[in-house]
Amino acid sequence: MHQHTAPKGGRILSAAAAVAAALLGAASTGAAPVRPAAPLAMPCLSGEQDFLKLPAGRAIGDVSAVTLDTAGHVWILHRPGTLPPEQRPHALPPVAEFSPSGAYLGGFGGPGDGYDWPRTEHSLALTPEGHVWISGNFRADPAQADDMLLEFTRDGRFIRQIGKRGASKGDDDTANFHAPGDLAIDWPRREIYVADGYGNRRIVVVDATSGKFVRTWGAFGSAPTLAPAPSPRIAGKPFDPETGEGPPDFNGVHGVAIAHDGKVYVSDRNNQRIQVFTRTGRYLGQVFIDRNLPSPSTASGMVLSEDPAQRYLYVADFGNAALVVVDRRRLSVIGRTGKDAGVPPPLTTPHLMASDGHGHLFVAEVAARRVTRITIGRGDCVRSQ
Repeated sequence: MHQHTAPKGGRILSAAAAVAAALLGAASTGAAPVRPAAPLAMPCLSGEQDFLKLPAGRAIGDVSAVTLDTAGHVWILHRPGTLPPEQRPHALPPVAEFSPSGAYLGGFGGPGDGYDWPRTEHSLALTPEGHVWISGNFRADPAQADDMLLEFTRDGRFIRQIGKRGASKGDDDTANFHAPGDLAIDWPRREIYVADGYGNRRIVVVDATSGKFVRTWGAFGSAPTLAPAPSPRIAGKPFDPETGEGPPDFNGVHGVAIAHDGKVYVSDRNNQRIQVFTRTGRYLGQVFIDRNLPSPSTASGMVLSEDPAQRYLYVADFGNAALVVVDRRRLSVIGRTGKDAGVPPPLTTPHLMASDGHGHLFVAEVAARRVTRITIGRGDCVRSQ
């Protein structure tokens, strides 16, 4: 069992105690008392579900990921193999590029010479120079598992592969992944953060130049466990509510996002939480996302708000079809929208997300086979959780 204690010689104060101490200190010195910042209000969110404009007669399969480039073009990763057989000849390429207004511009992807294309496409990320990184999460047959990352130019020219299909040796492997989830690029440091969590139970940081593994960690900043992950509870079945800080290890490391201040946010989906770390993996805190709701698979994709302080963290609750809004400083949930929440915009299997930096969020909805563009209103909406 991992122990999470205060630093040596230090102590942990509750939020109330910290505020009281600050006020007492101010009173004793005659300085103006320090007032705690007011809680953030729930932003107004409205959705546009038909944002992507497909060419006549074309189709897309399950949409697993969405990201944007520096020109504001929207890139998606979808799964042509999920389409009915008669529609597959009309599918767009797995990696598809759209204009800022949603018009299709082109794409690439699929099996080819010199690399292992994923059996199940999962995530994509773009570097500022326009390189496209792709992950897959197939693992039903370990010999054919998606244990690699691929790098292409934006026009589809293959650059390199890190890891090999079906080659994972587990959580202590420093050459292969095992059905990784989301990707986040820290371009100033030329590092790629990998949520290596469908088959493994860790975060991996890779050097984007050399492709070498740099560091890795597990839940609470510990070394990754080598034990297999327990199966999550079955959605909708009776269960004993969970309490406390949660399990000591990750279970379904799904998403990863990096804030401007260097904090790294990791969605631990089957444990219904997001944990926060420094870039080097030191644990800072956590917040639970829709804990003890019917589906145990909650925190999936994440995106940070575009204000300088990045006050908001938006989180996709995959299993309960909701978008959860978190106060990043307080690590507390402000509110929820979506089908399950009964507050528009309605969502279906929201997965990975992105932002254009101009007041819009983009949500990849897997089973709905679409990307919903969400507009963040200028006003505030007060909504209950």
